[in-house]
Formats: sequence, structure tokens, C-alpha cells
Amino acid sequence: MIYIRLILAIVAITLSGQVFALSDEALFQHARVSYAAKNEVALTEDVSQLKTQQYLLAPYADYWLMLLKLEKARDEEVQNFLAQYVDIPFTDRLRGEWLKKLGRQQNWGAFFDELVFFQREDAVVQCYALLGHQQLGDVQVTSQARALWLTSAELPSNCNQLFDVLQSTGELSHEDIWARFRLALQDGKLSLAKSVISRLPNVESATLKLIDRAYQAPQLMLDKKTASFKTRFDAEVNLYALDRLARSQLEDAISTYSKVQNLFDIDNRAFGWARIAYHAACSHHPQALSYYALADGVALDSEQLAWKVRAALRAQEWRTVLSAIAAMQAKQLEEGAWRYWKARALKEIALKEPSHVAEANAILSKLSTERHYYGWLAAEELDSIMSNPAIDYKVSDAEVTAIASQPSIKRVLELQRLDMRWEAKSEWIWATRQFDDKQLLAAAEYAMRQKWYDIAINTADNTKLTHNFNLRYPTPYRNLFRTSANDASLDEAWVYGITRQESHFMHYAKSGVGASGLMQLMPATAKWVAKRLGLNAYNNSMIRELSTNIEFGTYYMRYTLDLMGGQTVMATAGYNAGPSRAKRWMATEPLEAAIYIESIPFAETRNYVQKVMANAQIYAPRLASENSTIKIQTLKSRLGIIPGSGKPEVVSEEVAGLE
Repeated sequence: MIYIRLILAIVAITLSGQVFALSDEALFQHARVSYAAKNEVALTEDVSQLKTQQYLLAPYADYWLMLLKLEKARDEEVQNFLAQYVDIPFTDRLRGEWLKKLGRQQNWGAFFDELVFFQREDAVVQCYALLGHQQLGDVQVTSQARALWLTSAELPSNCNQLFDVLQSTGELSHEDIWARFRLALQDGKLSLAKSVISRLPNVESATLKLIDRAYQAPQLMLDKKTASFKTRFDAEVNLYALDRLARSQLEDAISTYSKVQNLFDIDNRAFGWARIAYHAACSHHPQALSYYALADGVALDSEQLAWKVRAALRAQEWRTVLSAIAAMQAKQLEEGAWRYWKARALKEIALKEPSHVAEANAILSKLSTERHYYGWLAAEELDSIMSNPAIDYKVSDAEVTAIASQPSIKRVLELQRLDMRWEAKSEWIWATRQFDDKQLLAAAEYAMRQKWYDIAINTADNTKLTHNFNLRYPTPYRNLFRTSANDASLDEAWVYGITRQESHFMHYAKSGVGASGLMQLMPATAKWVAKRLGLNAYNNSMIRELSTNIEFGTYYMRYTLDLMGGQTVMATAGYNAGPSRAKRWMATEPLEAAIYIESIPFAETRNYVQKVMANAQIYAPRLASENSTIKIQTLKSRLGIIPGSGKPEVVSEEVAGLE
């Protein structure tokens, strides 16, 4: 629709040659075209007309015009613009662009005067700020700059100016360079690794080619000792080769490393075992904890510690669970996962040493007040069975009207109407950023009435003390979902749980990999389901039709559930990551489903399964009042036990091809 409007706007101008003849909407669309074409003259005229006509979205066109002329605009002109539109979200984005201009000019006075008003996180602006402070000498920036430096992430090019200065003064040391080189290699950022290590003297291009060899043929490099092990660079490249080999061929990496480990010094030798241990834990290798033991003395990073805990959970080594959690930094320790598993470990140990019960219950008691997956599991450990959360607050029509009357919300409505969804969400987030709980719920109710289900859910999710779970967990398209769930003999609460997580009930949702619709079906999956259902007239455009998407999604859920022997957790993992992977993650012996979920190698799938199962648990009591077939149970019962794998099962070619 948006493209049709744009074309009509252009056609109208082409035929009439008069911008003033256009409607507000057509004129605004023409302004978008002018901005995209960087046509400042045309956009200036568009802005003038839109302001004259007092169009609701005229400020956006004015913003686009300011972006086009920002480089030549006077500081006073920019300041006046920011003051004029202080309540619109693009103001802070423009402020960020202006700060970058001031930073490039090293106009530090104006830069720091404006920086105090900047509310977004932007690495370019951050690096300019640190550079400015370093040049002015008014603030010690070494610790902040080192924290920024020690990452494997690619940083904006202007940050190199800051790092160059710090390196010249010795505040960025050779050890800092080696540390980031290792991080970059560990995360496979080869270009970054080469750039970082080139800061050291006497690093030649021929030497850097060893990194490419380690990437292309890691086993050959280690077997042939292509890098000699005699220099620090050689050691790092060999450790990278080991790490790369362990990612895909773990047993070969273990065998190869056993032969060459003594060529490393004691610290690097332990570091190598730490990398093997991490990959072993991720792949559920039965000896993972043994490899962690060989890494004794190494400062494990947060991911290595997390996977040490997960390996210990699968092995039921509860004391190792405790020791690995104890080694975590404060920020990681505060995560719900590690507080829950620490308490569980204490409870398991308390079976023989009852003195640990009080500490476990203290952790669980605090965690149980939090409204998330681990909080609900904690509540059940305390025998506080979770039922449908009470609806704490019902929004009045007057409160919704008050929200709808705000200029920012009116702009959201118009932006949504024009299919400018990204801008609409930005405007919404900015408008609601300082709302209290009751205002958030009123805003969520307004969004729900507009059928902006994703916005409504996200807004209701942000409340701290006052809640409304009908807004957090809505049940749109109820007849379609009930019919398809019944036809497929599925738990309707589980179907809603998956759909909420997949799309937040937005039928136009499309993922980065091409999944579409309410239930986020991949084209290949939809085509496969259509064939199974005998729908010869199916075409890809049908995937976004509500009834088709729900029918196909529930069919695939049923198929996956049957493939997993009726185990809902495994079927949920299979829906997200593919059935063969879900089976691959089984243990040899039966395993508590919460541990199975915790040890899913893909963070996205792990979080997905947790949220889907928690969603289903909340939906069940509400839906059960209308559907007697829905079973009310604890979350732990809903998760269940994952059966032992026994002999490896082969997933059919037909299903494996969908992954």
C-alpha cells in the first residue's frame, strides 16, 4: 500500500507540476521521495507546504530536511531545531548526528554542552567524548577506554583516533593489544584480529597469513606445526587453530591437542583445555567436566562458566554447579538462571547436609517474586504453586482517552496508518518512556484496541508493580486458534504460547531468515505442510493469510509433537531449531526438562523454549475456563522429564530438509 501511495504522489506531481495541489498525505509521501533522493530544494518546498497545512507529521519532513543540511547548518540553527521538537524521538537521533559533526571538528565546548542531553548509546559519540576528555585533560579516561577496547566487536573507525593517542602515551599497553587479539580470534573476527595485532612493531604481512591458514586448515596447521610455537604470536595462532577445530571436530581437536599441548607454556596449555572444555560442554560431551579440570587456574569468561554449570547440571554434579557459579562476576551472578540453579544445587546438597536449606530458601524466596521463567520455577520449589496471575488493574475508558489525546500518540496512529511501523514504534517508546504503571496499562489498552498487539504486549510487560495479564497475554483470533488447536488435538495454551513468542500476534511479522505470519512459518515448511494436506493450489502468498498460517502452524506443531513422543519441551525446541537438533540434545538417561532446556546450545532457542513454556503456563488457567480439555498443572509438571535417547534416532530426510 505504501508503495502505491508513493507512486500516486509522484504521478500527481508529474502531471500537475504543482506541489501545493497535493493532499497532506500525498505531499508527505513526496517529501519522503525527496529526502531519499537527497533533493534539498524539493524537500524544502514540501516542508513549507506541510507546515502551512499544519499536517500532523510535518515535523518528520522537517527532520529529514535538517539531516540533509546538517553539515552546513550553523550551531544556533541546530539548537533551535532541537528546542522546537524536544518531545519527538527523532530529536535525540539528530542530536547524535550533530555530536558526531562537533566531534569531527573537535569543537569540544559545544560537544560537551550538548552531550549532557544525549540519551542514546552510540559508540561513535562515546569515542569522541573520551577523545575530547583526553585532549582537554579534564577527566581520566584510561579505564573507560580500556573497557571499550577489550571487546571482539568491531568499533567505529573514529575510535581508532582515541586508541592511537592512548597507545602513544602508553595508556593502551602491549598486553591490552594481545588481549584484544585473542578475543577477536576467539570470536572469528579475523580482519579485526589482524588490525589489532598490526599495532605492535615488526608484524609483517607474511606473519598475518598464518591466521588465514589456521582458519582454512586448523588440523593441518597443528599437525604440521606450521606456526612454530616459539613466539607469542605463534602460540596465539595455534590456540586459535585449536579453538576452530574444536568447534566442528571436537574429538579430533582433543586427540590433536593431547599430542601438542606440551609445546605451550603452562598458562596457554590450560587456556587451550578451557576452550576444549567449553566446546565439549556445548556439545554435551560426557568428559566436558574433565577438560574443565585440566584448565584449572585459568580465569574462565562468562560463557565458559555458564557452560561449566550446564555440563555439571547434566552430570548431576551439584557441588561443581556451586563452585562454577561462585566463580562468576557479580553481574552474571544476578541473572535469574544462576540464582535459581544455585538454590537448586544447595537443595540437592541439603539432602545430606540440611544446613544448606535456609540459604536455598532465601534465594528462592526473593527470586519467586520476579515475574519470569526462573521466578515461577522458584515459586514452585517453595510449594507456592503458580495459578493464573491476578488482574491487578482494569483500565478505565477515561484513562485510554487521555492517552489517545496526546500529540505523540496521534502521530503514532498516523505513522501506523502510513505503514511507517519503525517510526511508529520509536515514537511510542519515546512517548511512554516515563509513564507510571497505570499510564502504561492505559497505553497498552489503547494499543490493544487498535490491534497493535506487539506494542500492547511490550508496553504491558514494562509495568513494575501494577499489572494486567490480559494485556500481557492477549488471546486474539480466538475462534481460529481454538478450531485449529482442536483439529490438531493440541493444548491451546501451548499454541498461544508459541504464537505470542513468534510474532506477538502481528500477522505481517517477518523474520530475518524469511519466516512469515503469526506462527512464523518458513516458506519451505509451509510448502511441505501444504503438500501433506493435499493443497495443490497453495502458493507462497497464502502464508500470511490468518487462517492458513494458523492451520499450517498447528499442523506442524502436531507433527513435531508426535515426532518427539508427545514431549512438549522437545517439540517446542524442534519448532524453533528443527526436530533433529531437539533430539540430538537429549541425554542418554532421562533428564529433568528444566536441565535439558538450560543446556540447549543455541541461546535463541534456549530463551525461546523458556518463554513459550512460561507463556503456556499463564494462558492455561484463562483458557481452561472456556475449554475443559486444557489441563491445569505446575510449570515443572508441564516441562516434565525428557526421556533418555537410548540408541540415536534418525530423523527422516523429509523433516530434516526443513531445517
